[in-house]
Amino acid sequence: MKLNLLKNAKGFTLIEVLLVIAILAVLAAIVLIAINPPRSIAQSNNAQRWSNINAIINSIHQYAIDNNGIIPATITSVSTEICKTGAGSCAGLIDLGVVTFEERYILKIPTDPTSASANGTGYYVFKDAYNRITVEAPFAQLGDEIEVSR
Repeated sequence: MKLNLLKNAKGFTLIEVLLVIAILAVLAAIVLIAINPPRSIAQSNNAQRWSNINAIINSIHQYAIDNNGIIPATITSVSTEICKTGAGSCAGLIDLGVVTFEERYILKIPTDPTSASANGTGYYVFKDAYNRITVEAPFAQLGDEIEVSR
């Protein structure tokens, strides 16, 4: 009777279980390679940078429109990092406090997702000889160049 119970016992053998685990491991590796999480994160960071520099340049132009075409006086012809307004000392940085004053043009200056410093945003701004403003994100990932001029 004991012999009869062992013959009717149902279950998986060790080889079958190991084979299923191996197949799942191969499929998981293929999915990870296809998704490439570091690249996806870098792409999302770059998308955030595009959004941020557009918000900054739009706030500067809205300020200029309300002030007869005069851009903030702190913007120079040398590419300089933008200060986090209200973050303390802005020595050596561009202070755009006039565009965040009373949250009229922008609530606060956005910061780079990976490269903001204690007082700096990680974004740079300058004007050319024609008072055209350029905002750039020099720390873009994947070799992208992210800048907007208006």
